[in-house]
Amino acid sequence: MTDKPRTAQPETSLEENKEERTPEEIRADIEQTREELGDTVAEIADKADVKKQTKRKVAATKAKAEAKKDELKEKASAQGESAASKVKEAAPNSARDGAQQAAQATKQLADQVTTTGRENPVPAAAAAAFVAGLVVGWALGRR
Repeated sequence: MTDKPRTAQPETSLEENKEERTPEEIRADIEQTREELGDTVAEIADKADVKKQTKRKVAATKAKAEAKKDELKEKASAQGESAASKVKEAAPNSARDGAQQAAQATKQLADQVTTTGRENPVPAAAAAAFVAGLVVGWALGRR
């Protein structure tokens, strides 16, 4: 629709224009007026159509919700990556510390068993024979 303001022309100029205007010019003016009127009617009908307005609002709301979902998804992903990096920073130190402690405990236990075996050879031999019997019995039972 064109937004050209129409100005009222005095009646005398209308009469003068009638004489000066050709039928093609008059038809062109009528056609332009019809187009403007058609656009105006279409706009009014569009504004009066509640169903269309509702569909537009639903579509706009869906678009906003989709945008918000994407925004929250990106934010959660960024926070997840941040948490993962913090865990990676903290974990190697604790894993190394845990492994060192386990190695030290194993070494201490081995030293203690060795010392006990040297001090009391008969119970150590009995325990070794018992463990060997368990292993052999387990292996034969699996056949």
